[in-house]
Amino acid sequence: MTVASTPELEADRQTLIGLIKDEAVFHGDFTLVSGDKASYYVDMRTLTLDHRAAPTIGRLVLDLIRDLDGIAAVGGLTLGADPIANAVMHESVRAGAPLDAFVVRKEPKDHGRGRQIEGADVVGKRVVVVEDTSTTGGSPLKAVEVLRAAGAEPVAVVTIVDRQTAAQAAVEAAGLIWMAAITGDELGLGPQ
Repeated sequence: MTVASTPELEADRQTLIGLIKDEAVFHGDFTLVSGDKASYYVDMRTLTLDHRAAPTIGRLVLDLIRDLDGIAAVGGLTLGADPIANAVMHESVRAGAPLDAFVVRKEPKDHGRGRQIEGADVVGKRVVVVEDTSTTGGSPLKAVEVLRAAGAEPVAVVTIVDRQTAAQAAVEAAGLIWMAAITGDELGLGPQ
C-alpha cells in the first residue's frame, strides 16, 4: 500500500482509487500485452486522459519521485505513458519544479530524423519511466533499454496501478527503483 505525503494528496489518491474501481476495472477473460491471461483488465487510459483524474495522477507521480535527486524528465513507452508524462509535466510547472516529458516509440521512425525518443533531450539526464498499469514490467523495461542506449540515466519506474505480479522484481533486477501509486489490493483485485 502506498500513502501520499499529505492528507490532501492522500484524499485525492483515495478519490482516484474510487474512479478506477468504478470506471477502469473490467472483469472477464482478457489477454494482456505480455500474452498472460487475466480475469480482470485495468484500462487506465479511460482515466489518464480524463480531466478529473489526470491532474491527480500528475501530482501523485510527483509525490512519489520527490526524493529522487536531479530528475530532468519523465516519460515512457507510447501510448500508456504519454498522458501520464504530460500530467506530470504540467503539475511540475504548477508546483514550481518543472520537469520535461518524453515519449519512447516502440521502433525508431522510418522518416524525418528517425528518432525513437521524442520530446525532452534525455542524453546524460536522470529520468523516470512512467506506466499506467504493470504486470510483467516489459513495457517500461523496453523504454529503459532505449533510454540507456541513447545515453540517458533511467533511475526509477513509476506505475499508477501495480497488478502485484512480476513487474516489481523485473524492474528492480534491472537496477531501478520501483514505485506504485496504487496496488491491486487497494482496488480489491489482489495479485493475478
